[in-house]
Amino acid sequence: MVEKSAEHVCPVWVGHLLASPLRKLLQDPHRIVGPHVEEGMIVLDVGCAMGFFSIPMARLVGPGGRVICVDLQGDMIRALEKRARKAGLGDRVETRVCREDCLGLDDLAGQVDFALAFAVVHEVPDASGLFAEIRRVLKPSGRLLVAEPKRRVSEETFEASVAVAESSGFTAAEQPRIRRSHAVLLA
Repeated sequence: MVEKSAEHVCPVWVGHLLASPLRKLLQDPHRIVGPHVEEGMIVLDVGCAMGFFSIPMARLVGPGGRVICVDLQGDMIRALEKRARKAGLGDRVETRVCREDCLGLDDLAGQVDFALAFAVVHEVPDASGLFAEIRRVLKPSGRLLVAEPKRRVSEETFEASVAVAESSGFTAAEQPRIRRSHAVLLA
């Protein structure tokens, strides 16, 4: 569910670029997710790649929290696991390899406080299914932050994705400002 098909899967070498510390100059993970993540939370990172957001969220949830990281590619997940262990956060990071048509999160129904889908929705063949699956795992008070890259996703396409999310039961609560991205916080 995270990627359209094998030819659209983000190459692993790009995952290294996405996890680069230089990226923080443009998109600081703490500034982006910090307002939404607190100690003790269960957080979901959809399309986590090598953990650019996962590792900072693991720090924010503290020892009593957990970050569930889902990606289509096992190589990305293994790189994230290595990075989490190196950062001393392996016990807070739970990784899962998903399928193209399912995130495999049925066991988390109603447990997730916050979910992040950063530069993912435009690559999903069934956005409605993605939003429905995320909605099922969120607590009633849970939030979903969706951000899409402006260089790849037009304003119209982003608004269409928000409409799909709303038809899946979400409400647009806020439009945070994220450099180079369209963004919406869904409740």
